Amino acid sequence: MRYDAFHPGQVWLDTEKTEMYEKYLDPTLSAEERADDLLAKMSLDEKFAQTQCGFAERLLENGAYPYGMGQVSCLFASMLKTLDEGETVIGELQKRIMEASPHHIPAIFHVETATGSLLPEATNFPIELAQASTWDPELEKRMGKAIGKQTRAAGIHQGLAPVLDLCRDSRFGRQGETFGEDGTLAAAMGSAYVQGLQNDGNVKDGIFACAKHFLGFMSGMGGIHAAKTTTNPREIREVYAKPFQAAVTEAKIGSVMNAYSSYDGMPAGGSRGLLTDLLRGEMKFDGTVIADYSSISQLHTNHRVAESMEEAGEIAMRAGMDVELPQVESFNEDLKARFAKGEADMAILDQAVRRILIHKFRLGLFENPFPMEKEERDAVIQEKEAQAISRNMAREAMILLKNDGVLPLKNAAEQDRKENSGKKKKVAVIGWHGGTTRAVMGCYMYIARIENSLGGVNTMAGIEGSDNAMKEKVPTETYPGSKILMEHPQTDTLIRKCYPGIHSLYEELKERCPDWDVQYAYGYPQAGNDTLYFEEALKLAAESDLVIVTLGGKYGWNTGCTMGEGIDSMDIRIPECQELFLRELANLGKPTVGVHFDGRPVSSDAADETLNALIEAWTPGRYGAEAVADVLLGAYNPAGRLPVSIALNAGQIPVYYSHERGSSYHAGESIGFQDYADGSHKPRYCFGYGLSYTEFVYESMEIVKKEIDPFESWKIDVTVKNAGNVDGEEVVQLYMSDEYASMTRPVKELVGFKRVKIRAGECAKVRFEVAPSQMAFLDENMRWKIERGSFIVQAAASSEDVKIEDRLYVKENAFVDGAQRSFYAKAEMERNPSDL
Repeated sequence: MRYDAFHPGQVWLDTEKTEMYEKYLDPTLSAEERADDLLAKMSLDEKFAQTQCGFAERLLENGAYPYGMGQVSCLFASMLKTLDEGETVIGELQKRIMEASPHHIPAIFHVETATGSLLPEATNFPIELAQASTWDPELEKRMGKAIGKQTRAAGIHQGLAPVLDLCRDSRFGRQGETFGEDGTLAAAMGSAYVQGLQNDGNVKDGIFACAKHFLGFMSGMGGIHAAKTTTNPREIREVYAKPFQAAVTEAKIGSVMNAYSSYDGMPAGGSRGLLTDLLRGEMKFDGTVIADYSSISQLHTNHRVAESMEEAGEIAMRAGMDVELPQVESFNEDLKARFAKGEADMAILDQAVRRILIHKFRLGLFENPFPMEKEERDAVIQEKEAQAISRNMAREAMILLKNDGVLPLKNAAEQDRKENSGKKKKVAVIGWHGGTTRAVMGCYMYIARIENSLGGVNTMAGIEGSDNAMKEKVPTETYPGSKILMEHPQTDTLIRKCYPGIHSLYEELKERCPDWDVQYAYGYPQAGNDTLYFEEALKLAAESDLVIVTLGGKYGWNTGCTMGEGIDSMDIRIPECQELFLRELANLGKPTVGVHFDGRPVSSDAADETLNALIEAWTPGRYGAEAVADVLLGAYNPAGRLPVSIALNAGQIPVYYSHERGSSYHAGESIGFQDYADGSHKPRYCFGYGLSYTEFVYESMEIVKKEIDPFESWKIDVTVKNAGNVDGEEVVQLYMSDEYASMTRPVKELVGFKRVKIRAGECAKVRFEVAPSQMAFLDENMRWKIERGSFIVQAAASSEDVKIEDRLYVKENAFVDGAQRSFYAKAEMERNPSDL
């Protein structure tokens, strides 16, 4: 499609007549110079329009943008069948907005991008918690770059990702959107994603990222969405702001989105302390702040700190908010009238508009505002490299939590042939997840939005009502023992239309193992306590040589899901029906492998006690069934590691490895029992944990210089050997702790990591370069301090599996700018030539 609208850049590009020269249209000038020039020419009406947003389909229908529009929500595109339909809307709407704007200012179109662009035909990637499980920032950056290219090709300029919240509470329905519990891991992965999405700073060929949710959103009371943030000024800066600071300092992120929750007596969307003093002052962020959907209006409707919508808008803008999403509610005509009458300070509006214009000039929108032509766009969308990244990421994310030798199955198959003289092995795949493609798909995926058209109430925050277009066909029954709506019978069919060739786990195994008799039984659902189908599944299991049980809930965006945005839980364990089935299955004495699909980690007493092996698969996306089968069959040696600690039950929450000294499972002698009276203080599985099909031996840790000045770096070499007979990957983890400090410090902190491939019998050396500023903390006067003293350093396979320990020393105290401190160690791998 070609767009014949007036192109603002033509004035500069197509004429040599100096009298027509407009400074703001000169692409050789800086974004700041161009913004200052344009701002001085704009009327109040045109300025105010830049702070507003609308839904694309509604704007196209009613044309309510007489002075242009600052942003456009492309959430509608997630409900389309083809990208061609979206391009028509996006291109035509951009044309109309530019024509309506007196200075022909293009709008920024935004879309969700956490697991790929929320667009039809775009590449689908694993959820963010699975991405974190790879511990592979290089792969994460490649994913971000692929998403940025696809999104820009569609005429969209901003991705609402990554989620940089730290989540230490599996009750919270959005845990799967995060990089986990740890600031160092989240900083490394998040910064890599942003650099990829923003094309290493050349955003004219990429898009701007938007970090969310600022700040402390997932540390809310009771694990409830948007509940009050329960932390303090020191922890909010040292812990929860760390990934955001890395994205600002290292990746120069373009935008930040506020949290729905309140902090220190003020909702984040109206908090000057968060959005200006902390974010722009201390953290030196210079991009735009955009509102999470309807969060500004909630200052009036929910939090009640504003008596009207327009007062809510003024509070938010004074706090540092630049754009209201997703539609005009509080940045309304009444607020504009306040500026016109002088009742509101015009300086805060000018400040917001200037930042918005700088954003647009940096994106190159005045020169390139439209989608690519169809042929060029389709070539980008269909790139094989993006699909290869998704497939590889799904494999790297697989975590082997338990294995008594039953895996990989190819070994078992070879043994069976020897013992049974070629008798066909019978394998049972049991559980809802094993027979449907929906199991590998999660929240913030295109299909989760499409699914909303089939039934259930949409639970996405800031979006009212339901996307249901088939009300007469919507199941209204819930699974016994739960509030969860039964699966619509067309869900799996719809997914297969969107992703031709996708398989369920049962189908994948049946196709790849023609020598086996692979059969499937439903057994139990993804929610509740229904035992109706146990008998059939147990009968199949009894007749089988091996049983694969699929476990977990359903991760998505409506009331047919067990977790997701707006869907929190009191219980973090697998559903009761699955616990019951595992107990009954154990009576048969069959070798049993569990595969868990969900947006929160697996927590199950029955799984730990009865299964021979257990894989954490999360919701790994389009290539999820292939990835699980690769691990089961030994085609891929798993090396995923947990980005969260797994609690035994909700009563332990929060449980995380980097708790302060004297707390959690390091409470010490200040209490009577060293555990709870009715259970352990320790998690079910620890942060950084994961097994392999081979054995890794940590042979040495060499430190080039143990005593350094505060602005030097420690250089630490860790040598690891693959002592098994299978090639594999190890995630070499480096932890440090401040042995004695003037403030209470964590028992240990991850400072660096490196995922390395090591062939059987080979050694690999990883060099870490650790800056002491990584261990800086806020002193009594809230200054970032590098403190003199001794530090314990540990080379480890997980937070609890320490292989080698030593001590390092900083010679003297120093203070550092918190925005310029180090966030994670540089890490490089080299093989030892003698072992090649």
